Amino acid sequence: MADVTDELIELRGLRFHYRDWPSKRPGAPDLVLLHGFTGHARSWDAFAEAMSDRYRVLALDQRGHGESAWSPEAKYGTDQMVLDLEAFVAAMGLNRFTLLGLSMGGAVAFTYAGARPKELAALVIVDIGPAIETGGMQRIQTGVQANDVFASKEEAFAVARKANSRPPESHHRHRMDNSLMHTEDGRWTCRYDRAMRRGGGRGARDPEAGWRAVENINVPTLLIRGEESDILSPAVAERMIAAIPGSRLASVKHSGHSVPLDAPDGFLAAAREFLKG
Repeated sequence: MADVTDELIELRGLRFHYRDWPSKRPGAPDLVLLHGFTGHARSWDAFAEAMSDRYRVLALDQRGHGESAWSPEAKYGTDQMVLDLEAFVAAMGLNRFTLLGLSMGGAVAFTYAGARPKELAALVIVDIGPAIETGGMQRIQTGVQANDVFASKEEAFAVARKANSRPPESHHRHRMDNSLMHTEDGRWTCRYDRAMRRGGGRGARDPEAGWRAVENINVPTLLIRGEESDILSPAVAERMIAAIPGSRLASVKHSGHSVPLDAPDGFLAAAREFLKG
């Protein structure tokens, strides 16, 4: 990946990591990427590389994830992550930028956009809405609470593959390899705060506040849904499109909730159709 750099920045008293892909096009606008729960900035590598022909791409490790610091008070609610994003936008001097968020990152993105920040030019929300399907939420909680200490990277990948066989294997392996860190005893575990594995710090969801934010969005918006998603229902997706003036809905085939992971080519095609640069 030519020219990409890994950077550290202090925001609101915490250390954050982000990846920075300079654009191949002079004067290109900025595209900020926010990963989902348990994810990390490296999960965007292929997508960011592809989009760098049109944008400078910034992929942020959100608090408690990837190489960013863990919150000492285990504060991992959407409101805290929105404040982090506001601080990142200010520190980087971003203006007229595009924001794309998946799942947890998508909730941060639509909450941020609902405040109508002057710096935001366009928005992509990936497979998340103010209301979440119960079955999908239970699946995620069960997965987080399962054993996630492994003897080897191969064992970790085998467990991930058993849970989700949709992604192209090399793409899936790249995400998993970059999801892991060593434990004290030399084994491997996932690179996000254990407080979140116990259900801590995220806070209760407020669907009505989510709908108020969605209904207040005033920038061009694309909603991407995995065709087989168990998180974002077709009914909620349609209500979101009805609520956001001029918004569009794209459905990606052969994908569940983790659209960029499950169907990277379909996700890229849907995003590029909207993200002209």
